[in-house]
Amino acid sequence: MTAAVPFLKWAGGKRQLLPELLKHLPLRDPATRGAYGHYYEPFIGGGAFFFKLRELGFNGAATLGDDNERLVRTYMGVRNDVEAVIEGLQGMAYNKREFLEERARDWNTLVEDADYAIRFIYLNRTCFNGLYRVNRKNEFNVPFGKYTNPTICDAPGLRLVKAALRKTTFKIGDFEKTVKGAEQGDLVYFDPPYVPVNKTSDFTGYTRNGFTYEDQERLRDCSLALKLRGVHVMLSNADVPIVRKLYANVFKIHAVSARRNINSKGSSRGVVGEVIIT
Repeated sequence: MTAAVPFLKWAGGKRQLLPELLKHLPLRDPATRGAYGHYYEPFIGGGAFFFKLRELGFNGAATLGDDNERLVRTYMGVRNDVEAVIEGLQGMAYNKREFLEERARDWNTLVEDADYAIRFIYLNRTCFNGLYRVNRKNEFNVPFGKYTNPTICDAPGLRLVKAALRKTTFKIGDFEKTVKGAEQGDLVYFDPPYVPVNKTSDFTGYTRNGFTYEDQERLRDCSLALKLRGVHVMLSNADVPIVRKLYANVFKIHAVSARRNINSKGSSRGVVGEVIIT
């Protein structure tokens, strides 16, 4: 492996959708010799698209963010002190007792970003199906996963991630805050929690506040404002009537399909309809 790939499992991750995302990338600005300016991704999740852009040669500045503070601090921990993260993970074992002890720890006792990264990666690699979910008290509540021999510490992979995270700035909080500085010629990719396909598929528990339909409307309005000032914008979402109505007329909507392997219900995994919006 010579290029960084996602180091976290993530519900809604974009590995399977990468060919379609690359196919529908907005045209770059000829005035800058076909290069994008700054890259913004406010819902970083597993970061598959960001790491793919790095692999393909986009080595410019990037601003990455999320409303999930623990996730963002995990990225910062890997970027700033990857050797401490590796050392910490190498001392952890895959067993239910250690998992439950780690899950029960108070996040507020952690000080360094590297400590967040160690805990977050360990739980991600050992919990059920790699889910990240919290309750209303902001407590991680995914059960122990049953694996044969999970890789808790991929040291070479984490070092590649550190290298890919050069020239990155991180923001914790709302997506509008993350893209506030976007200018003409920059590229913004929004991958929000999807509008649920049906009443039983609503999974927005990445943070305690979830992501509402009003947030989806704000995202549409933010995307339009960015486009009007010359920012290249691309979004992903579920292929449902509400999403198509939100982005009708001003945006181009491309129907695609992707396989989803991470879901709390096995019946909800498999090929699902999605849209890429530009």
